[in-house]
Amino acid sequence: MTILVIGATGRVGRHVVEQLVTRDTRVRVLTRDAAKAFFPEGVEVVQGELLDIDALRRAFDGISTLFLLNAVTDDEFTQAIITLNIAREAGVERVVYLSVFGADTAVNVPHFAVKSGAERMLAAMGFGATILRPTYFIDNEVMVKDVIKEHGVYPMPIGRKGVAMVDARDIGEVAALELLRRERSPSKLPLETINLVGPDTLTGDDIATIWSRVLERPIAYGGDDPSGFEQSMAAFMPAWMAYEMRLMAERYVSDGMIPEKGDVERLTTLLGRPLHRYHDAARVLMAS
Repeated sequence: MTILVIGATGRVGRHVVEQLVTRDTRVRVLTRDAAKAFFPEGVEVVQGELLDIDALRRAFDGISTLFLLNAVTDDEFTQAIITLNIAREAGVERVVYLSVFGADTAVNVPHFAVKSGAERMLAAMGFGATILRPTYFIDNEVMVKDVIKEHGVYPMPIGRKGVAMVDARDIGEVAALELLRRERSPSKLPLETINLVGPDTLTGDDIATIWSRVLERPIAYGGDDPSGFEQSMAAFMPAWMAYEMRLMAERYVSDGMIPEKGDVERLTTLLGRPLHRYHDAARVLMAS
């Protein structure tokens, strides 16, 4: 059978596709612009968007298992609801859904609330699903590396509680393993939630110290200022999204993203290797 990957062109989705292909899995992707999408040989591409019902139905034809990643957009919840309804219509019961760490508690953050709603929908509609809840992506640091290098400041308001940032490669591999576990099971497996975390829980000051070592010069932490972060984000994204990023940053400052007991050990056992570390990723990022 074939696994459908929705959200295949982003930082996580491309790793999911690659991991499935290396395991000799038949993969289909749904993408908005097939001409600009580059996938490994053998990957089947369906062109379309998540609110294009005809395209969705074509994408789900003959599918057994779904990976669903919804981008942060102003219609994210509608996209999730429609996609899961079309999945059920197509007889797909096995799903791996990319949610977010703390989705059920940080419900004032719009895309957290959306993902919490989709989690409830998966349960209420009887899907056999793995819900993956990643923390902040290490890979997001590509957006701030120039600020760090040029101004000597780490600008993300991560706070002083700590965030166990996770590498997209680890997310992608766990997702692929869960997709294959569900795909190969003789019967539908029960719903399960996995926290996706990094091995180190780091504060803003910790991260500034890491960058100081990587660059071999002092890097300061910009401080816990979500309002200033919103103003910076508004320079290159819609105002509603910049405000949403502020609300997310306020959660970093107030609560952090701290692994539950056993999270790191569970992931290490599942992957059969250590998790990628922030320090190593920072070195690679500065060399790129």
